[in-house]
Amino acid sequence: MRNVASTSLPDGRLFIGGEWTLGTGAEITSIFPADGSVNLRFRGASREDGLLAIERAKVAQAEPSWLDLKPHERARYLHRIADGIEANVERIARIQTRDTGKTLQETRALAASAAGTFRYFAAVLETSDEALTTPRGNALTLSVWEPLGLVSAITPWNSPIASDAQKVAPALAAGNAVLLKPASWSPLVSLELARIIEVSGLPPGLFSVLPGAGREIGNLLVEHPSIRRVSFTGGTSTGRTIARQAAEKLMPVSLELGGKSPTIVFADADQDMAIAGILYGIFSSTGQSCIAGARLFVERPIYNTFLARLTAATKRLRVGHPHDAATQVSCLIHPDHRDAVEAQVNQAIKDGARLLAGGSRPDDPTLAEGAYYLPTILADAPNSARICREEVFGPVLVVLPFEDEAEVISQSNDNDYGLACGIWTRDFPRAWRVGKEITTGTVWINTYKQFSISTPFGGEKDSGMSREKGRDGLRAYQRQKAVYVDLTNRPITWAADTVERT
Repeated sequence: MRNVASTSLPDGRLFIGGEWTLGTGAEITSIFPADGSVNLRFRGASREDGLLAIERAKVAQAEPSWLDLKPHERARYLHRIADGIEANVERIARIQTRDTGKTLQETRALAASAAGTFRYFAAVLETSDEALTTPRGNALTLSVWEPLGLVSAITPWNSPIASDAQKVAPALAAGNAVLLKPASWSPLVSLELARIIEVSGLPPGLFSVLPGAGREIGNLLVEHPSIRRVSFTGGTSTGRTIARQAAEKLMPVSLELGGKSPTIVFADADQDMAIAGILYGIFSSTGQSCIAGARLFVERPIYNTFLARLTAATKRLRVGHPHDAATQVSCLIHPDHRDAVEAQVNQAIKDGARLLAGGSRPDDPTLAEGAYYLPTILADAPNSARICREEVFGPVLVVLPFEDEAEVISQSNDNDYGLACGIWTRDFPRAWRVGKEITTGTVWINTYKQFSISTPFGGEKDSGMSREKGRDGLRAYQRQKAVYVDLTNRPITWAADTVERT
């Protein structure tokens, strides 16, 4: 597949029903948050654009040329998309860095991950068998899987290419048409994905990209009667709204929402490993990660010494421009988001939290125009404090002491969220015991923020419902049908004597 020059950005046209066209909705401005410069101004999708995409998707998805494809034939499209992503990793990475401010090191990894996701679901598609069920009578009984039809994928701004792939790949593999709505703060890399999917030869109409306002495009892609599933990653309040809308339609949804994940360090932990893992878990991606380890619980006997080491290591993290290969902590997605993070930290300090590191913008004049905020550590705030309960979605860590297992399990679970947890200890039986008691969708033991597309992911409580990834991630985009085939070649006995013989 042709490798496009890595310096150009998408031109602002939308991919609607297989055609590139100017949007007719409100203007969207993409900025480079490292310096505030404008990447692109363009018109987003209007409701009319969305309706056109839906109508074209309905036609394309029902075409026998798509609907009747064998699994291995449909898998070929996913492999071609993966080829296209791999051929354009550098271009994708630079577009996403311009759009989000993430480091090039991270965006290259995200692009490679997206390619792997398409390849994984191609393999799952080719190896997912339907079932001949155990007979209970004189019939051949089967369980078969069929596509749902039209699927809406609504993705967040923090890791768009990876989030896009985790929804689009299984939905296409399952035989659906997909309407993708990226976040307005990071729409460009999703438009680049559309270009790659177009070049793959996927039949027109099966994929559209519709950046636009949630109240207009987002609502349409949930409420429209032709939409049969919504996969959403984003904020909990929006997730609740989508769940209510879906309930009215009796429509399945997957919701991957917010988090305030606990990380637990026991006194016997390997402290070098724990500190490195904690720093990565909260400060990589500049803390803009739903699974960020934002609440740190440290066992009382090592609390002071561990906190001192952690604070010193945090101050040594390299904050800088996302194009600088040495940068570990880059800018936040947008100046407005940086201001919101800053306000939450300032309020926590007013409420009594003790500032140990960060708590301000960097004083480097070369970073003054960007949306930067220093890696921040707060202590002495109770678990009931607002800073310990609400998601900051930035480079902010709150540290609390604990006395024993029972207390740390209770405090970890005393939160509305339940997305992830990290446990650091040399005592595996204890790690297993505590991990089972923590109400989260993911537990990491002596590591953090490690992912595999083959392993299901999702949250509990206000962190969401349903799961993505893994082999079952394909079935989430299909409906199950039972089929009974008579083996007797005789009429059903109940009505046999009323049937006039021919």
